Amino acid sequence: MASRGRPFQPFLEKHLAVLSECRICPRNCGVNRLAGKKGVCRSDSGFNISSICIHRGEEPAINGEHGICNIFFSGCNLSCIYCQNWQISGNRGEFLKQAPELDEVIDSILLLLDQGCQAVGFVSPSHYIPHVKAIIDSLRSLGRTPVFVYNTNCYDRVEEIRDLESYIDVYLPDFKYAQAGIAGDFSAAPDYPEKALDAIKEMYRQKGSTLHLDGSGQVEKGLIIRHLILPGYLENSMDVLRLLADKLSESVTLSLMSQYWPVPAVSDHPRLGRTLILEEYEIVVKEMEKLGFYKGWVQEMESHTSYRPDFLKEHPFD
Repeated sequence: MASRGRPFQPFLEKHLAVLSECRICPRNCGVNRLAGKKGVCRSDSGFNISSICIHRGEEPAINGEHGICNIFFSGCNLSCIYCQNWQISGNRGEFLKQAPELDEVIDSILLLLDQGCQAVGFVSPSHYIPHVKAIIDSLRSLGRTPVFVYNTNCYDRVEEIRDLESYIDVYLPDFKYAQAGIAGDFSAAPDYPEKALDAIKEMYRQKGSTLHLDGSGQVEKGLIIRHLILPGYLENSMDVLRLLADKLSESVTLSLMSQYWPVPAVSDHPRLGRTLILEEYEIVVKEMEKLGFYKGWVQEMESHTSYRPDFLKEHPFD
């Protein structure tokens, strides 16, 4: 299982060079992360990872029988004031992180693959795309070819998504906002609707609307679009669905999530300071059905009690 001594350094040199003037996400900061400079994401060039763990999350087709090996990167290129992973995003201050070497990252992944995981997921990877490529190249050099899942907030440059075509098997993007005002207020990214839609269109070009499943029902190739409904902002959610129906296809697979819960930063917010109520969720579900979407998942209203990771723990989701 051990990867130590393997020649992974060429993969780092090949992919991380672009961080000398980092423009891999729409923030276009241009900072030299190789020299330790930090842009909006507050991340240097190291493998800043908060957790590598088995995760059994929202979509059964992602989890499979044994769960997915998820790599949770620290920091974020958005600034969502309600971030559900607030302990590790931290781009307004410090965040929890580890800075392992690449061979240590590979050893941790191999351990979970050997325990039965069939897929490796990269969570919040937009500001770590060069690292994602280095990890995948390293695993492939060892003859390991799990399903690779790109689990993104979708504030991505379409050029970077295009360049991931030979690396990523399954795209799992959020589509957070269709309204520029909310995107600016909550994530300091008023251009999010445009950038996210362009990225999703490219994902759709690569994968289409069909989920390719293995014999156990785990996805091997495809696109699943997530949307987290925010309490009090139902029109944004319905606009997201309308935009997808108009610009993409009603045949895409959706994951419509009710699991929002108010993290400490928004506990006193007039709208975001509470969980979603059933009537709100039903309104959005009805709009989804009215628009003709027919593939994907909805959630129980109690889901907000189940998806509250604690990254202070060795296993955040236990």
